[in-house]
Amino acid sequence: MADLRKFLQVKKLTQVKAAEILGVSQSRVSDLARGKWERFSLEMLIILSTKAGMHVTLRTAA
Repeated sequence: MADLRKFLQVKKLTQVKAAEILGVSQSRVSDLARGKWERFSLEMLIILSTKAGMHVTLRTAA
């Protein structure tokens, strides 16, 4: 989630433009920007990260 928030800040995207890129509503981008992590499943964060052009890897705890 932190990387997605950073993506929005670095690209200086409006919430409306970010919503278009990520394929979600503006209110979902608002939730993301405000760090409301409890509103996102791991699957959704992976999908959004992929749409933002990020490479996602998952690691298991050792």
